[in-house]
Amino acid sequence: MGGSGSKTKGVWPFSSSGAAGEAPGEVNEQCLARLRGSKNTTPFVFTRRSSLYFDEDGDLAHEFYEETVVTKNGRKKAKLKRIQKNLIPQGVIQLDHPRIHADFPVILCEI
Repeated sequence: MGGSGSKTKGVWPFSSSGAAGEAPGEVNEQCLARLRGSKNTTPFVFTRRSSLYFDEDGDLAHEFYEETVVTKNGRKKAKLKRIQKNLIPQGVIQLDHPRIHADFPVILCEI
């Protein structure tokens, strides 16, 4: 479960040390969480790997099918055959707005 999580055991990529009794208006380390050992990284994700593919014609889709006609007992029947060869992945795409990283361990809004 959770295929996008961190594979390292026992180490969180984001540090947090917010105290439970702080005033709600104060800015603490939970709000400004940074990656350990690096001061310039944020808990946001700006790109992701696309799940779309290009085919030989330049069409873009998740899956491609080809219609084939099968004759069985004198009856013609149309079947869809999934194409898995000659597909080129779209690659890394920019997100419209940033997302929060899956390994971000801080509660963002407490109700």
